[in-house]
Amino acid sequence: MSGPQHDPSLYRDRDQVPFRRALLSVSDKTGIVELGRALAAAGVELVSTGSTAKMLADAGLAVTEVASVTGFQEALDGRVKTLHPAIHAGLLADLRLEHHEAQLADLGIAPFELVVVNLYPFVETVRSGAAGADVVEQIDIGGPAMVRAAAKNHANVAIVTDPRVYPLIERAAGTGLSLLQRRALARDAFAHTAAYDTAVARWFAGEPVDAPAATTPAAAPGAEAERPELVEPGAGAPALADASATESAPDTGSATGLLRAVGAATLVQGLRYGENSHQQAGLFGLPGGKGITQAELLHGKPMSFNNYVDADAALRAAYDFTEPAVAIIKHANPCGIAVAAPGAADPIASAHERAHACDPVSAFGGVIAANRPVTRAMAETVKDIFTEVVVAPDFEPEALELLTAKKNLRLLRLPEGYAREGSELRQVSGGVLVQQPDTFEGFSSHTWRRVTGTHVPDAVLADLEFAWRAVRSVKSNAILLASGLASVGVGMGQVNRVDSCHLAVSRAGERAAGSVAASDAFFPFADGLQVLLDAGVTAVVQPGGSVRDEEVIAAANAAGITMYFTGERHFAH
Repeated sequence: MSGPQHDPSLYRDRDQVPFRRALLSVSDKTGIVELGRALAAAGVELVSTGSTAKMLADAGLAVTEVASVTGFQEALDGRVKTLHPAIHAGLLADLRLEHHEAQLADLGIAPFELVVVNLYPFVETVRSGAAGADVVEQIDIGGPAMVRAAAKNHANVAIVTDPRVYPLIERAAGTGLSLLQRRALARDAFAHTAAYDTAVARWFAGEPVDAPAATTPAAAPGAEAERPELVEPGAGAPALADASATESAPDTGSATGLLRAVGAATLVQGLRYGENSHQQAGLFGLPGGKGITQAELLHGKPMSFNNYVDADAALRAAYDFTEPAVAIIKHANPCGIAVAAPGAADPIASAHERAHACDPVSAFGGVIAANRPVTRAMAETVKDIFTEVVVAPDFEPEALELLTAKKNLRLLRLPEGYAREGSELRQVSGGVLVQQPDTFEGFSSHTWRRVTGTHVPDAVLADLEFAWRAVRSVKSNAILLASGLASVGVGMGQVNRVDSCHLAVSRAGERAAGSVAASDAFFPFADGLQVLLDAGVTAVVQPGGSVRDEEVIAAANAAGITMYFTGERHFAH
């Protein structure tokens, strides 16, 4: 029989649902007091049963017994306690519908926004060798009913069945969870009760009883891009658990290790939307990950999909350098990259000031990454610039004080030991591409081949080395002009190298004269190089390898500049 039909136009949107009233009834009491404290501190009313209520009360928390809600004492040795309309109406009322809300008010029943339930230890009881009657008493009835009711009503209620999810709930105690997060929790809840019932059925059939988690299948790699709210996080892993909770982290330095880690990825948080408002999205964490996913939001509203993409690109650019460095990114491309000026009193502030000077117009609304803690001096500059995100290994207290005054500025602190994975993957239709990351491990300009001009002064060589590192962060076709260990003009993402050269020169303006240039790939013709030469570029580093290298070399010789071939390229698509 089909359920009741409702006019979709009657439903009201409920994305982020704050917690006001929580129902807690757990067999495994791990972490329940800490969770209760966090919820109580956020003003959430706690309703609980039996031994759970006693534990919370003994911890000094105000808690309402279920019997006080139902007006009905536990009966039949505890077999009946939560099976009551005063509980289940509060779990099942769809408050997107005005008539549900009105009916609940008429009944004098308050809704629940959070349900924390785990079930009687049936499997553990069977494995202990207990007698049949004792096993039967561990078949939970009220628990699965509450879990399934809350999961069905995930549009309004968050259902938690695993203590490993508690840290996320504690962090969200004051804000609640998004619809995407509630849906992922509902997925886990239905999988949990299905596995529980399967174990009971196997016991009745005289078959070996498996642990409930064993029935949770792993997802195919890349599935999260299609329906992130429904991704199977891997056997036994809760969809919203912290990635750090995983005991053994797969080796993400190999292709197979990374794919295995992706299969075990867990949803860290639902995002309001993806690149555009009509696209669903979520952030998933890899086991043992220490990257932008695990960064701590110190201030500002939640990160968006695009914020994460840009912040990761900015970090990669800043951390390409061992010296104090800052990268400013807009739409995954650099607006400016710089290292500190030699002898700077505040190196990271110097790096930021010089990076911003590259393209102040594009830096408006950008994302800033620093590879050193943000100082007060850097914060003094940043606070006057409209910026979406600042991400760094840490923030000095005075810097935090200044930057937290900016309401819409997001501040992210990296996890200790920030590191990128040893392999990169990208989904393509029907599969996944995996590659080693483009890094500068073992980098040395001594391996370059000088094909034109004379040996350059050390300062010019340092600029060429800087430009060659920095151009890796620029989308192809990439041209980067640098002077004094800072970018002064960037040309990126064009479908031919000539246009990228024009773009880099136009953005640099007068600063192009006397600068050096790096090209992420060879010049197929001399025309692109000529644009740089006409602007006054004095030295160039590029991979070489074109069938027309001799034409390009001839143009450089005619201009009297020094040009190096690296023998490797830095495409970034």
